Amino acid sequence: MSTLPSTIEALLKPESYLHKPQKVELVQTQMSFIFLTGEYVYKIKKPVNLGYLDYTTLEKRHFFCQQELQLNRRLCPDVYLAVVPIAEEKGKIRIEGRGRPIEYTVKMKQLPQEHMMDVLLLQGKVTKEMVTGVVEKLASFHHRAETNERISSFGQLDVIRHNCDENFAQTEKYIGLSIPKASYQRIKGYTDDFIKNNACLFDKRVEKGKIKDCHGDLHAAHICFAKDIYIYDCIEFNDRFRYCDVASELAFLAMDLDHHGQAVLSRHLVSTYVKVTGDEGLLKLLDFYKCYRAYVRGKVESFKLDDPLISQTEKAKALASARGYFQLAESYV
Repeated sequence: MSTLPSTIEALLKPESYLHKPQKVELVQTQMSFIFLTGEYVYKIKKPVNLGYLDYTTLEKRHFFCQQELQLNRRLCPDVYLAVVPIAEEKGKIRIEGRGRPIEYTVKMKQLPQEHMMDVLLLQGKVTKEMVTGVVEKLASFHHRAETNERISSFGQLDVIRHNCDENFAQTEKYIGLSIPKASYQRIKGYTDDFIKNNACLFDKRVEKGKIKDCHGDLHAAHICFAKDIYIYDCIEFNDRFRYCDVASELAFLAMDLDHHGQAVLSRHLVSTYVKVTGDEGLLKLLDFYKCYRAYVRGKVESFKLDDPLISQTEKAKALASARGYFQLAESYV
């Protein structure tokens, strides 16, 4: 792992925080540094340009911190607290410091890790009743979610095709590493053929107003069962990934339940959502979107292999995870 930036190193020290936590834990994604302090979580955006997101300037990182706060308050109003500055005071780096901001961070309440859906799935502790609760919250959110002519345009065939083509272009470099060439070609062929042969299905979804300002990244790691059901960490960095068919959003979580070996819960999720919303039309697109979403997860895990700040141990985990998601994507073909 490469040396961490000095600001990030400083934030590993409890004295950098107003509430002086007993310990600080750092978790990394490809785009963020996340500091867990027990009571609060602080999320800092990495100064990267990944093509589909651009955090390269302080102004952009500040803007997207504000976007993250606003958008996630739709489903987690009590968890997302504020965007706060990081400043240097008397030679020390301080979160919520009074000097000139050198960085910004999203401040959140820390949710209990042991109650995260992905953790509970590994323990066999997620029930149909819990999934029903998620469906009720998700269906209500989708009903309220904004849609308009611009948002609906993201459900048009050329946008769907562009999203898929981008996936395949961005994963060419991982052929033979996280995805076999034969699997890549089979998934791409299926995707191209489905889009070509089912234009009317996509057009009908647009006509029925099913393209909404959704969450955009709805998998098990972003759901917590605590005092309430918390669905957090939506996509803020690119509207194109958040403006999508509610069928695609539902397929994401259904796919992730499949990934965790919970096909029964996956089917229950879909059938309950259809029952609650009356949206039977999504069933014709479900496997297509499951394949698409599994491929996206494989791609994102593969991206970690190129991050110099991620350790070799974590990269090994990412590689295994990527291969699993790509295998799952092929299973839907």
